[in-house]
Amino acid sequence: MPFISKDWRSPGEAWVKTDEGWEKLKVLECVKRKRCISECSSSSDTEIDNENSDTEIPPHCHITLKCTREIAGFNGLGEAVRRLDFRSSVRDGRRFNYVCALLRLLVSGKGITSLPGGAQRLLLQMLEEVATYVSDSQQNINVLRGLVQQLRSLVNQENQKCWGKPLGSQSLWEGHVQTIQRIQNIASQIQIREPGPNIRPKLHDLPEECVREIILKLTDYKDLESSASAWSLMAALISEQRVWRELSHYHFTKQQIDVILDKMCLQDTKERHRNWQAIYHALRKMYGVPEELQYAEILAFCRLCRCLFWPSAGHPCIVDQDPDIRQRIREAGNSESVETQPVPPAQFLKYFSL
Repeated sequence: MPFISKDWRSPGEAWVKTDEGWEKLKVLECVKRKRCISECSSSSDTEIDNENSDTEIPPHCHITLKCTREIAGFNGLGEAVRRLDFRSSVRDGRRFNYVCALLRLLVSGKGITSLPGGAQRLLLQMLEEVATYVSDSQQNINVLRGLVQQLRSLVNQENQKCWGKPLGSQSLWEGHVQTIQRIQNIASQIQIREPGPNIRPKLHDLPEECVREIILKLTDYKDLESSASAWSLMAALISEQRVWRELSHYHFTKQQIDVILDKMCLQDTKERHRNWQAIYHALRKMYGVPEELQYAEILAFCRLCRCLFWPSAGHPCIVDQDPDIRQRIREAGNSESVETQPVPPAQFLKYFSL
């Protein structure tokens, strides 16, 4: 039986020097980036590289789900983050919360100190990009403060260790400490700028109906509670049962709601007399909030080509390249009712050996 893997006698990967260090050429081909070619590169290589950079491929990353005797391979976190262009996704409002949730998982627990040196540098660059974006946009400041607090505790833990240093060289860790210090400085210098007196309308000038529509767009109960404590009008609107009723129907199915209504003996009660805020919290405690509904955009996994991608950008699927493949899959009896599935941050990290 053939063994499908890379030959150990192969010449190795092609590497290119960029502003962030040496990177694999095949990784840089996925996302069009500004490259810094080293002086030792020949002019012919530069021309070929420029020709390849004209065509931009959507960010995607193929994943090895299981190693067998016939297929060997592993997934690298740093390579996947670069292929999926997480750093640029920080400035995408739809992907910001997803990227920050992934960063929180990586910083907490074992921390980034257990990751390879290249992955450590890349993640800290993403954190610095988050800090810069929050400072420029004046939004999601609480998210940045939480990440900074985790970084501060991480540095304190490493300084208190008697032995055992993070993976990588001492100079690499010193560079990480300097990056963390820059992130902390950016976070400490953020000041909320109020709009000028000539900018109209402001939030307090909007009619009650408009404020209610804004509240109905919120999908996180924590945001509702924070809004209620910020303004008395919002507190009055958030206390309306309609807000919590629509939030319950958004996050949970009718069958789940019926179970809670039976448990609370509210099935025969008229809908306007139900306490939907209590019903929502009971649903949340029993079933939990679906994680894929917490983000405007979430990574997707294609079952056909074993590929991670952003749904808004798409990916070069093998079915699109050869329509006959779908028919072959159906004939083989491996047809999937759902070709793609959402990948929450915790599930994304399970693809790698961390």
